[in-house]
Amino acid sequence: MDELLATGGRTVPREWIDYNGHMMDAYYFVAFTEATEAFLDHVGLGAAYRARTGGGIYTAEGHLCFLSGVTGGAALSYRTQLLGHDAKRLHVFHQMTSADRLAATCELMFLHVSDGRVTPMPPAAVRAVTALAASQAALPRPGQAGRHVAIPARQPG
Repeated sequence: MDELLATGGRTVPREWIDYNGHMMDAYYFVAFTEATEAFLDHVGLGAAYRARTGGGIYTAEGHLCFLSGVTGGAALSYRTQLLGHDAKRLHVFHQMTSADRLAATCELMFLHVSDGRVTPMPPAAVRAVTALAASQAALPRPGQAGRHVAIPARQPG
């Protein structure tokens, strides 16, 4: 496959727009939550899994990068890359595009939780996650992945 997983999209509603005419910060997370739900459904860990087993995926950490403004009525599309996984964790990187430009990225660490504690994912999910990881193994690591918030060191001169 060697491509990002398509995880949905939407048209930006007018109520998501601030007084500057751009999408408000919180709605970027709402949009990326839609991408997360599509990703979790793809690997068998979405709402149906939660309803069936009581287990689910919790977000442990996230990092959002704003790259270009998004305005009301814009068409968004989401694509997702699995950067890593182990028995209990998923490291996911979402991209949001608008007007054929990368508008934002969201890097997330998820934990599989059952009975109130972090537990290994079920075998069927492990198989789906492993298959997705293998299909994306040749993809380059996104430039925004692993970033942190900091003021760059001042260069001499």
